[in-house]
Amino acid sequence: MQVEVSRDVFRLAQVFTISRGSRTEAKVLTVRISDGTHQGWGECVPYARYDETLDSVEAEIAALPAEFTRASLMDFLPAGAARNAVDCALWDLEAKRAGKRAWDLAGLPVPGPEITAYTLSLDTPKKMQAQAAANAHRPLLKIKLGTPDDMPRLEAVRSGAPDATIIVDANEGWSAAVYADLAPHLVRLGVALVEQPLPAGEDDALIGMERPVPVCADESCHDRTSLQGLKGKYDVVNIKLDKTGGLTEALALRQQALAEGYRVMVGCMVGSSLAMAPATLLAQGVMVTDLDGPLLLAEDRDNPLIFDDAGVHPPKADLWG
Repeated sequence: MQVEVSRDVFRLAQVFTISRGSRTEAKVLTVRISDGTHQGWGECVPYARYDETLDSVEAEIAALPAEFTRASLMDFLPAGAARNAVDCALWDLEAKRAGKRAWDLAGLPVPGPEITAYTLSLDTPKKMQAQAAANAHRPLLKIKLGTPDDMPRLEAVRSGAPDATIIVDANEGWSAAVYADLAPHLVRLGVALVEQPLPAGEDDALIGMERPVPVCADESCHDRTSLQGLKGKYDVVNIKLDKTGGLTEALALRQQALAEGYRVMVGCMVGSSLAMAPATLLAQGVMVTDLDGPLLLAEDRDNPLIFDDAGVHPPKADLWG
């Protein structure tokens, strides 16, 4: 097999800010795998929160042996961005070889559109209210929070979008005290879900705390090995391909999480339609789909995913799978 890695940059439609910082572009790695006749591709977003850089992820991929399969890939690379791009490229390659869609190879039903969240960047209450008002027509809004003074932002977003379902992502930015203080207000303002309120290394504080709104593990949940540490803390797990290390592990994590009583959210990093495409298979019927990455971009891949009133649609074969 021939493996090629390239770097691509996609401009964002506007500055995107979370509790850890801001960005104006999405920097991704694109992996292409060829067997000489067919070529598959995949995309990953190296994430500094997990000590990943473009250089480090590219080096991981370059160290792969000359031959490997999706099964053996699990032995060669850990869960993370590098394995994700390679795994998804292999799925695409297998689909092209077989002349079938990836969901057929996975034994999944034909996927349909899923309503996706649309993310509002962390900003001043006034600007977040304006963001909410501009997107009040969307059925599901996700708001980035994670500061000690988020109540005015919550109030502002609800005022700007009175009818939208709202989910909150604190990105590990709250303390246990801040979360406990905000929790009843989340209920009052009709918040449907809160993601990762506490830092992953400090989330034992959630044990025994009241969770009037379902709490979702994001940074605390990467792959199936994470599940044993989530008991008593979380109600929902956020599955992202760049955390699981690809669609193969993501499908297994989804199955095990549901079997253990968790509900599922399918999320994404800020990437192109190529990064979201495999995740649309994973998102079928889950509690929350959050695959809005392409909606945050000023530019996208050729043959991008379709987003309309029905939600995000599965990819056409000329994009992926």
